[in-house]
Amino acid sequence: MDFSPSSLTALGTAVDLASHFRAALILAHVVPVFATSTVPDYFPESKFLDHARKAAEGRFAAYQMELSAKGIDVSYCIEEGNNVAGNILRVIEREKIDFLVISTHGLSGWHPLVFGSTAEKIVKLARCPLLLLRSAKQDGGRDEGSQ
Repeated sequence: MDFSPSSLTALGTAVDLASHFRAALILAHVVPVFATSTVPDYFPESKFLDHARKAAEGRFAAYQMELSAKGIDVSYCIEEGNNVAGNILRVIEREKIDFLVISTHGLSGWHPLVFGSTAEKIVKLARCPLLLLRSAKQDGGRDEGSQ
């Protein structure tokens, strides 16, 4: 989860599935780590990481309390790194995830074409079944399938 509207939609879908199948949820978030060669000396990287981790923990604790009240077994993990897809794939392996719910951000333009999207990388590399939820495009452009 990156706490975007599309990831919150994915959370809602995951909660519905977990409730229906009496499954446990593991929520994951990746905090970016900056390359030390590109960060000015005055930038407090450790403070940023601590703040980002605490913010994610606060959100996850709130979700955990809300979902536990509904009878859903939920835990979370917070990873650090710049390879979001790689981090998520490691969580899948480490936690023995048997089903993944992930969303796209609906981005278009040159960035996803050149670098590929996180969701695309996960779809190609994940070894478990997954549900990919497609978000509306964010660039204001028309979707290929819209009329």
